[in-house]
Parts: sequence; structure tokens; C-alpha cells
Amino acid sequence: MSDMGLWQQFWYYMVNNGSYVLEQFNRHFLIAIYGVLIAAVVGIPLGIYISSHHKLGSFTIGAANVIQTVPSLAMLSILMLALGLGVNTVIVTVFLYSLLPIIKNTYTGMLNVSNDVLDTARGMGMTKMQQLFLVELPLSVSVIMAGLRNALVVAIGNVAIGAFVGAGGLGDIIIRGTNATDGGAIILAGALPTALMAIIADLIMGWIEKKLQPHGAQ
Repeated sequence: MSDMGLWQQFWYYMVNNGSYVLEQFNRHFLIAIYGVLIAAVVGIPLGIYISSHHKLGSFTIGAANVIQTVPSLAMLSILMLALGLGVNTVIVTVFLYSLLPIIKNTYTGMLNVSNDVLDTARGMGMTKMQQLFLVELPLSVSVIMAGLRNALVVAIGNVAIGAFVGAGGLGDIIIRGTNATDGGAIILAGALPTALMAIIADLIMGWIEKKLQPHGAQ
């Protein structure tokens, strides 16, 4: 392939290894999704809780922010010592990095619900749980979705680094390319689908976020 141009090499590689690239694409996306979903299960209820316990709010968001400042490769290395090589280490890493945007946006969304609206809900005789599920969450869901959107896009990038600890994914193809003598086309075969995945995920999550936005806010 050395006599061909870079893009010719890229298409040649994709034609001959398309099924492998697709397999790693799916693996990459699933790892990112699992990590973000677990973070959502933890972060959304936590964000709701601290929105009514303000003293805990700054502490919880500060702790999540500290996690965010740790470089992803360093985080992977630390977790690898405890969890070993493989997918679980990367999922936990994605989970930890996803907590800040999810908790912070949930917290912000809940605080932004108008007190007048809450007073009206209480005046109608709604219980705390009814207020939460019928008023507060519907009004803050678009802000929460923005946090999930941010978390997923960042997660896709972090999963690429996860190939260093044996998790596979598109990062594995990129590493193969860096180890090859003439690996520019192989690097593109891993990097371009990763970028495409992040762009598509951002567009879809942005569309969902817009659809869930209250009509008055739109």
C-alpha cells in the first residue's frame, strides 16, 4: 500500500477491514453508553437531592470537579491497578468523568424551576413526589439532557484512550496505526469514525434536548 496515496490507502483498508472497524465502532459506542447511563442513574437522583440540600450542593459539585481535573490517562492507570485491564476499567472511568456535567446540570435545572410554579403546585394540593415528577423534572429535563449530551461526547473521546488498557474500540485501531511503519491510513480508519460518532451523538442529543425544552423557553 506504500505506493498509494493516503486516502487511497484509507479506502483500501476500509474495504478490506470494514467489518472489523464496524465491530470496534459498536464496541466503542456501547462502552461510552454504559458509562454515561450508570452515571445518569447515580448523578440525576444525586443532583435532585442536593438541589434541596444546598450545603451539600457545593461540596458534591466540587468533588465531581476534582475528578474532572485528573487527566484521563492517569485515571485509567490508577483504576487499572484496582480493576485490571479491560472494559470495566474504561466504563468506570467514563462513569467518573460523566458525573460532573450530569450532577451539575440536574442541580441547575432543578434550581431554575420558578418558585411561583412550585407555589401553584402546592396550592393545588400536590405532594412532594407529584411536584417532582409532574412539575420540576418536566421543566428541568432539557437542562438535564444538555448535561447528558456533554457527558456522552466527552465519553466517546475517553473511550478511545481506553484502548491502552485493553478495552478495544476504535482507539485500538488508532494504536495499531501508530505502531505500523506506514500507518496513516489505519490511524484515519480509527480517528474518523470516532469523530463521526461524537458529531452524530452531539446532533442527536441536541435534537432530543430541543424537543424536550418547554415551549415557553423555546
